[in-house]
Amino acid sequence: MYKIVNIEKSLQSALDQGEGIFRLFPNWVPRVFCIPGKRLKLHPNDYFAYGVHRGGIDERWFASTTKADNGPETLVDEGLSYIYCENNKENKKILLKDAIDVMGNEIIGKKIMDKYNCWPLYSKFFDNLEPLPLHLHLNDEKAARVGRKGKPEGYYFPEQLNNHSGYFPHTYFGLNPGTTKEDVKTCLKNWDTNDNRILHLSKAYKLELGTGWLVPPGLLHAPGSLLTYEPQFASDVFAMFQNITWDRYIPYELLIKDIPENLKTDLDYIVSLIDWDLNTDPNFYQSRFLKPKPVNPLESMKQDGYEEYYIVYGNEHFSAKKLTVFPKNSVIIREQTPYGIIVIQGHGKFGKFEIESPNMIRFGQMTNDELFVSFNAAKQGIEVKNESNRENLVILKHLGPEI
Repeated sequence: MYKIVNIEKSLQSALDQGEGIFRLFPNWVPRVFCIPGKRLKLHPNDYFAYGVHRGGIDERWFASTTKADNGPETLVDEGLSYIYCENNKENKKILLKDAIDVMGNEIIGKKIMDKYNCWPLYSKFFDNLEPLPLHLHLNDEKAARVGRKGKPEGYYFPEQLNNHSGYFPHTYFGLNPGTTKEDVKTCLKNWDTNDNRILHLSKAYKLELGTGWLVPPGLLHAPGSLLTYEPQFASDVFAMFQNITWDRYIPYELLIKDIPENLKTDLDYIVSLIDWDLNTDPNFYQSRFLKPKPVNPLESMKQDGYEEYYIVYGNEHFSAKKLTVFPKNSVIIREQTPYGIIVIQGHGKFGKFEIESPNMIRFGQMTNDELFVSFNAAKQGIEVKNESNRENLVILKHLGPEI
């Protein structure tokens, strides 16, 4: 673990040098129940850099102050983003979490600190070759029973990172209308006997590049095999409801990992994690499917040399935008909340920082594709410049709550 020396002085220096913007280290997360889709631009030899027993790296987390929950072998800083302090001799890297603990008002703003006392979101690239098991994320009430927070999340499927679609580019969402709680309990009772067949109670939707979904807590879902950009609340709570996926067994412990000790065998309580109205909503597609929405009139933006769309919206805790700056153009972008960015195409400048989308990354290597924009810098505005004369500069932005 790194040692903090004069952290406040180092952070103020980094803020001043970056004019309110931090550069962040790549942040890789393995999952033992996943098979990497190998679209993260990580070197082919590095997908098992944590050890084969830890599973493959199929996630990269952005602007994260949330520790990954990967069982007893989880590293002390697994899932946590580091700030890169290039010109600092004492601290070359500082945890974003520690930075916000020390200088939260200056970095994310007093209103967010007063409400959440933390940076309340992170985002990730999820990159799995196969679909995940049907699972849900707990709401605030249920998560609070194990000392955690609930987790809504959003999905967006970027064209730039989906050179192949994996084995199953469909996601199961919810439960078929007419499904009963006894139907679900029967599936859970059969966990150790055979395939518990819970997918027979759900419906799959074909995934479409350049679109997304809003996934509230309590919604059963089995994410498909497209690489997915996922802004979400700062929590890693879940409960797996499917015991076998693609001939791989899912341990029962992954169903009950966020259940209070005295309720781990209580199927009525476990089923109560499901938001029944949400899961059986006959208008689910209409209310949860996300088409990109332009932030300003399209013709006006194009005349100014850029396009920007809301790609994840409808949630009070976070949102996301896709910014495209056309070749040899620049634009000044202002936001009313702090945010992180990840560059997925092209190269240029973001404020004073050079940015680029890398072709290949070695595990542990620094990159120029991820930044964090502090509250004041976001409000003042950042000039984003595309320095290519041929290729678009494309950036995904995960934004905090506007309070």
